[in-house]
Amino acid sequence: MIRQSVEFKQAMVRRLSCSELSLRDFAKQENVAFSTLYSWQVKYPVAGSELTAQGIPDKWSCEEKFGVVLETAILSENELGEYCRNKGLYPEQVQLWKLSCIQGNMTKKKQNQISEQSKADKKRIKELERELRRKDKALAETAALLVLRKKLNALWDENEDD
Repeated sequence: MIRQSVEFKQAMVRRLSCSELSLRDFAKQENVAFSTLYSWQVKYPVAGSELTAQGIPDKWSCEEKFGVVLETAILSENELGEYCRNKGLYPEQVQLWKLSCIQGNMTKKKQNQISEQSKADKKRIKELERELRRKDKALAETAALLVLRKKLNALWDENEDD
């Protein structure tokens, strides 16, 4: 494993920030692993780049996340993918942020209804799982009895032949 100097890593990140290529394409072009280049980009941010200004997506403020939700609201799936690649996000993160925004705007009554529905669903799932386990046990017992009956019948048939 070749260890690169800090200066080399910073130079690569600077070149990446000036490049029009996506992170993945740049990594292929420079023959550097995508994950390695990504970690360098996080560890050595370039002054004035989006990554420095906004930091790691999980540490973004509520306003920044809401801004992303607003910006992506009208985008198609392909456009959303491109947007996320440029910002260093995953489409799933944007979806979660969107759901958070929606839940934040719900009334307390609606939130309570959803919470109660969730509790009822969990209770129903537990009941169904309990019933399924009971039926599995009954099925296993029936199968065992059938096997024993077959063996007993086979044993009786052998004794009658003697």
